[in-house]
Amino acid sequence: SYPIFRAESRESFEQLMMREKEQQKTHSEQVAFYPAVENGLPYDIEIQTLRFDEPEREPPKPPAENYHITDSHLGEGGPKAKFRANMEAINLLKELEFEGRSATPEEQETLSRYVGWGGLADAFDESKSAWADEFRELYVTLSPDEYAAARSSTLNAHYTSPTVIKAMYDALANMGFQTGNILEPAMGVGNFFGMLPEQMRSSRLYGVELDSISGRIAQQLYPKANITVAGFETTDRRDF
Repeated sequence: SYPIFRAESRESFEQLMMREKEQQKTHSEQVAFYPAVENGLPYDIEIQTLRFDEPEREPPKPPAENYHITDSHLGEGGPKAKFRANMEAINLLKELEFEGRSATPEEQETLSRYVGWGGLADAFDESKSAWADEFRELYVTLSPDEYAAARSSTLNAHYTSPTVIKAMYDALANMGFQTGNILEPAMGVGNFFGMLPEQMRSSRLYGVELDSISGRIAQQLYPKANITVAGFETTDRRDF
């Protein structure tokens, strides 16, 4: 019942008022007023209508674009540096999938540093003391299927360097190719798509990747490409 006996410090009261204003902006308009004396009421009654401002909405994000590789040293570094780049990309991929959203350009840059597990067999060997921390981190981060696929790829998952990719596009240009269907089977994370020359940008991109982690990273990097995560023999590419 009124009055309410409550004590608040001035600072606390001001903070509460500021927080309330930030959370909920209201506008009131008096509709009716009933004085207590005239109406036989214990206290005055005022009826108001309240209008609540709609919370500010974030502007819609632009549609995700295909990533363009500008780092000519992509994939360079020692085994431990490659391992760390791989784990940062994997952790980011799982975060994006958990949140159900596309990667930002900055996040695409992190994903693009994934180089796979070719030459990193030590990370899967629990007997190697120098790689004990990396082995534990990898084992708990990947699902059993992802771990098995990654471990089996240490002999053959080697990604093409930017130098070789650029030379191959130069050769295609010299042959007169300008635009059309471009298919990359066993695409990894799609470095060929990432280095597509400007004059070939109107081409339609198709990719296939068997490894789940690599294929899902590629889908985040190149959302406008048609990328299938499966064995190439299971796909149907009659147009190629």
